[in-house]
Amino acid sequence: MQKMKSLGNIGNSKRVSIEENEVEDMSKPAIYKLQSKEEEIEMRKMEVRERVELQLGRAKEATRCLAKIWEELEVLADPMKKEVAIVRKKIGVANRDLKSLGHSCQKKEKEYKEALEAFHEKNKEKAHLISTLMALQTKNEKMMMQKLEELNKILESIH
Repeated sequence: MQKMKSLGNIGNSKRVSIEENEVEDMSKPAIYKLQSKEEEIEMRKMEVRERVELQLGRAKEATRCLAKIWEELEVLADPMKKEVAIVRKKIGVANRDLKSLGHSCQKKEKEYKEALEAFHEKNKEKAHLISTLMALQTKNEKMMMQKLEELNKILESIH
């Protein structure tokens, strides 16, 4: 019995071997197909990875280029900002000076007008005094002439 069992087992193992061979024979194309699909997937992954790395390289280069341009713009903008700030400060100082000078000028103009008015008053007063002096001098001359004529008459009468 054991022999039979072992023959049966041998028969079964042959069947299992045959079935395994058949499965192996059937699965070989499937395995090859699966392997080829895996290889294709790996190839596509590599292609995608290469494209991504290429684009990443371009992006990094563009970033470097933009950073360089940004630095150059900042360098250009900074001196301009400094110059503008300096000019604005100077304008502020000039405005303050102008305001101060404007007040001073108005004050001086007012003083000038007052001085000019006083000058005109004094000039009128001087003109009036000169005309009074002239009138007095003329009157004095007339009186002297009259005295001289009287003295001359007295002298002629004595002579």
